[in-house]
Amino acid sequence: MAILSLAIKSLWARKITAILTVISIAAAVLLFVAVENLRQGARTSFERTISDTDVIVGARSSPINLVLYSVFQIGDPTNNVTWETYQDVKSRQDVDWVVPISLGDSHRGFRVVGTTPSYFKRYKYADSQTLSFQDGIVFEGLFDVVLGAQVARELEYSLNSKLTLAHGLGGTSFVNHDDLPFTVTGILKPTGTPVDRSVFVSLGAIEAIHLGWRNGMPTPLSRMSTANQLEERTFVPESITAMLIGATSRVQILGLQRDLNTYKAEPLQAVIPGVALSQLWNVVSLVERALALVSGFVIAVGLIGILTSILTSLNERRREMAILRAMGARGRHVVGLLVSEAALLAFTGSVLGLTALYGLMWVLRPFLETRFNISALSVWPSQFDLGVIIFVTATSAVLGLVPALIALKRSLSDGLTIRV
Repeated sequence: MAILSLAIKSLWARKITAILTVISIAAAVLLFVAVENLRQGARTSFERTISDTDVIVGARSSPINLVLYSVFQIGDPTNNVTWETYQDVKSRQDVDWVVPISLGDSHRGFRVVGTTPSYFKRYKYADSQTLSFQDGIVFEGLFDVVLGAQVARELEYSLNSKLTLAHGLGGTSFVNHDDLPFTVTGILKPTGTPVDRSVFVSLGAIEAIHLGWRNGMPTPLSRMSTANQLEERTFVPESITAMLIGATSRVQILGLQRDLNTYKAEPLQAVIPGVALSQLWNVVSLVERALALVSGFVIAVGLIGILTSILTSLNERRREMAILRAMGARGRHVVGLLVSEAALLAFTGSVLGLTALYGLMWVLRPFLETRFNISALSVWPSQFDLGVIIFVTATSAVLGLVPALIALKRSLSDGLTIRV
């Protein structure tokens, strides 16, 4: 205890150097734990994007591409699935429910998802959480639209706002459906998933706004019908982009997937979301490992900083060490003093870094959730953080043995002799 008290007083006597060293360790620990938390938070949010959907079906392509465009709204589908196939799949005994999805339009950079009202009941995320409305209700009329939370916030829409859709999935489109405006009837609560960036309309609306189109372009016939005339008609889609399927029993999932992958009427791709998400994460795991490696180097640089700080001060403290030995301090006391100083610097820096990190996380968490859809961040320290403190402190103490042994080997007279 006396050695620890002496170490604290010794550091306080060199407080400027000690404070700078503590700040460097705090910054290193903050960056290391922040990167790790963001990495884990991103992965957890990624894996929790869709839940309780047993199979996703689309036109034949790669499993990863199917998940990207149907769930994450990234990339384009290779083809569509016919409405007859959808009806056939829906009538299977091993299928409990099917939610169709139709893509191909956008609104000011946000993708439009044509679907049915069952989407808002069947689509689940995280731990089986269902979608809920912040304002309004699900679309009922042909030209009603439901907005994700991010769409409504960024574009400043509210209930009864008017908007028009554009043809194509890009941020800029030269073909707009400006003659058929939609009315906002519902705004969803934030989910931290791609749902927040989606614009939802009915399948009938997708067919109505493309009535009379040929080869992806409008014709003179496409503008002959007014919105009121279209609302009086019933539209049946010719095709859809993908289907979200729930099986009647989990034991039937693999059999259902195999049957759909060998579907004879048209080439289909059926994937199990959990498996496809794992494959997709493996594709980007190189970046994950690179982040972990960079974070490790940051900690290493901080620890080397402690070693450098103590080594640099050794020449200035040779007389101090010699006086301690002359007053009866044994070798283990000198070693204990320098090791304690290194450990104290590391411990103080680690605690300060974690305190600053979680203070920032508490403030920035809403921004990270809404802006980057990272919704699994903790604002309280975990066992991993405790392990980081122990590791940094213990490693710093071991590194402190280097200057301690150097100081121990120097003779008493070397420290007391005045050199000219």
